[in-house]
Amino acid sequence: MGAFLDKPKTEKHNLHGKGNGLCYGLSSMQGWRVEMEDAHTAVLGLPAAGMADWSFFAVYDGHAGSKVANYCSKHLLEHIIGASREACGGGGGGGGGSDGSGPDPSPQTPPLPPATDAVKAGIRTGFLRIDEHMRSFSDLRNGLDRSGSTAVGVLLSPDHFFFFNCGDSRAVLCRDSQVCFSTLDHKPCNPRERERIQNAGGSVMIQRVNGSLAVSRALGDYDYKCVDGKGPTEQLVSPEPAVCEVVRAAEHDQFVVLACDGIWDVMSNEELCDFVRSRLEVSDDLEAVCNDVVDTCLHKGSRDNMSVVLVCLPNAPKVSEEAVRKDAELNRYLESRVEEMLSRPEEVGFPDLVTVMRNLSTDSGMPTLPPGGGLASKRNIIEAVYNRLNPYREEDGSGADLEYNW
Repeated sequence: MGAFLDKPKTEKHNLHGKGNGLCYGLSSMQGWRVEMEDAHTAVLGLPAAGMADWSFFAVYDGHAGSKVANYCSKHLLEHIIGASREACGGGGGGGGGSDGSGPDPSPQTPPLPPATDAVKAGIRTGFLRIDEHMRSFSDLRNGLDRSGSTAVGVLLSPDHFFFFNCGDSRAVLCRDSQVCFSTLDHKPCNPRERERIQNAGGSVMIQRVNGSLAVSRALGDYDYKCVDGKGPTEQLVSPEPAVCEVVRAAEHDQFVVLACDGIWDVMSNEELCDFVRSRLEVSDDLEAVCNDVVDTCLHKGSRDNMSVVLVCLPNAPKVSEEAVRKDAELNRYLESRVEEMLSRPEEVGFPDLVTVMRNLSTDSGMPTLPPGGGLASKRNIIEAVYNRLNPYREEDGSGADLEYNW
């Protein structure tokens, strides 16, 4: 179930890019976990596959180790493309390749993008193939490494979103400022998942497979995939993804968010989309927006690794002068309120950060806080003022500023 640190690791890994009419940013943070087990993929354009105007993004949430998540982040896409080509028959309208997925197209005839049904079939087959391939790794086969990973992602063509998920990482699509689509988590308590688990001789206890694993579908986790007489999708834990096709609406689609359960544990679909939308009106730095998401989730109480990928489409919210002004006013108000609380006579006693946060949370004069993020989304600003004025703060940065529960 994972071990925890005495204090969270808040250093972040960031990445961003732009192309194919979209831009993306990502952020990942280890947080309270002893190890960082998340991984991600972000690819703009797939020219070698004849899909230069397609893009691919995914988040992998590893557990019991990072090997499966890291391997999938590097190789799942190639399995999906190869399987999509085969589903097209290996010819044009799904060309082939030198990887054995079909005949090599001539240099004068580049491969054509696969058809919609072939893409969906290719995603499913790609998952099954990479799962079977990893089973051959000696440390995974011999039980020296028992890691597994969820996966959630989107393959974008000029006309479609192909969403896929395996486990409890989640994708959402924001269209016209509303959650238009969301993948559904694969949890052992879901009736369909429970039935498969029980048919494979397992049980669901404390909402976990055999009382241990919190997800019912994942890549890896081979200890749960060794029931004789059952196929790969009939095991206690299945590697089969759910695949959903959504037609793009260029004038209405705003952004896609992919995130692991470290994000969704403390934010609902609507809260996260509202928060992202509000931050995009303040900043066009997508890395900074993603950093705001993981920081806010940390301050909301997430104890897991956290990873988020934000893919902005042409109709995404743009920076608004009015939103920037209101956000700056809110920051100034919070700074002045913290300064006021810390300037009271010494006999009152110097308040700890938890007390400051609780007092602010009941402040009736507070300007409007970011939707979905609330006061937690301003924790860094509040903490910076507190640390600057705290006469008892230790030089190494440890002390009252490390209180996270309020």
